Amino acid sequence: MKDDRPCLAFVSPLFLFPNDAGGKIRSTNILRGLKGGSFRVRLLLPASAEQQQRWAPELQSVCDEYVPWQPSMQRPRVWRALDLLGDLPVNVAADRSKPAERVIAQQLARADVDLMVFDFVHASVLRPPRLPVRSVCFTHNVEAEIFARHALNAKDALRRWVWRSQHAKMHRFEAAALRQYDTVIAVSERDAQHFKSEYGLSRAEAIPTGVDLGHFGWALPPRSGAGQAPKVVFVGSMDSAANIDGVRFFIEQAWPRVLASVPQAQLQIVGRRPPASLVAIGRRSTQVSFTGFVDDVRPFVRSAQVSVIPLLVGGGTRIKAFELMAMGCPVVSTAVGIEGLGVQAGEHHLERDTADGMADAVVTLLGNAGQRDALSQRARAQVEQRFGHRIAAQVFEDICLRTLA
Repeated sequence: MKDDRPCLAFVSPLFLFPNDAGGKIRSTNILRGLKGGSFRVRLLLPASAEQQQRWAPELQSVCDEYVPWQPSMQRPRVWRALDLLGDLPVNVAADRSKPAERVIAQQLARADVDLMVFDFVHASVLRPPRLPVRSVCFTHNVEAEIFARHALNAKDALRRWVWRSQHAKMHRFEAAALRQYDTVIAVSERDAQHFKSEYGLSRAEAIPTGVDLGHFGWALPPRSGAGQAPKVVFVGSMDSAANIDGVRFFIEQAWPRVLASVPQAQLQIVGRRPPASLVAIGRRSTQVSFTGFVDDVRPFVRSAQVSVIPLLVGGGTRIKAFELMAMGCPVVSTAVGIEGLGVQAGEHHLERDTADGMADAVVTLLGNAGQRDALSQRARAQVEQRFGHRIAAQVFEDICLRTLA
């Protein structure tokens, strides 16, 4: 049976599975919500034969068809270091791919693509100079802002120079890239307004951050005692510079203050590939553990009384914050960690920007089950009301339809 729906080609520079990072989770939820709607969804992405076989059901769940290209081999570290001297930001240069460019050109030559969505501004490095179809860029952050915050928090002159240089390159790339699109989709109103004011975009629209409420089911935080030590959890990819800096800040400056009041407390860092230097810092501290990659973060979150998001740099929105809230785990976060999410400090989470403040908030929640339960219930209600992933996908689809029109 012929499918007369317009074709939306979604270009992802990443293989989306496993869903072990915020951007992958967000894109997967959007695609899953788009499938079966107003568009035929064709997913273009790097995927080896092994990945296609292993993740076949997941791929089928997010698109009507997918077109893979052969992933690039990881370049030697010295070559990646040389990218620091190039014109492109290092993370954009890493996404350059001749196989990807060929696949995109082949798709456009078929003449059945009506709208092309590039996922992450980095994917713009794969965009042909001229597109014969309408185009959308799905941005997950204000990328230049992340580099600027890294420069501000760098510990020494060399790192400050590197981050400032990368910021200047990303600012130029991001501005030029986003101006090529008919519409830019941001993950918060704050980011959309930034793109308009900083880069002069006329069409930048926001979608809400969406969470799979069925997958991240709610439960009250567990009671401590009866042989169970109070537990604090951090969840996030530990190969992310922002997460590494934030966790180091929390372990070195906030965690000793927590232990001074709650000596039996445990801190668990859940996330893939923690660097050896950070694990060593954790070992020098007391009652800090790293899980590395886990298939499912939910058991770790549900065993904790408090979760922390101690980010000092970052951009976009932290989808993990909503996942934690959806599961009922009370959140203590810096302002950066909760930025752009539309939740209220003191009502849905506790917000502290200093080590003393974060430690005090964690200690308070560990010792007050009533306050934990109240935060848990209010946060879940807020996420249910405003941030289900199907709502986000519907808004995304509507923006794409208006772009096409």
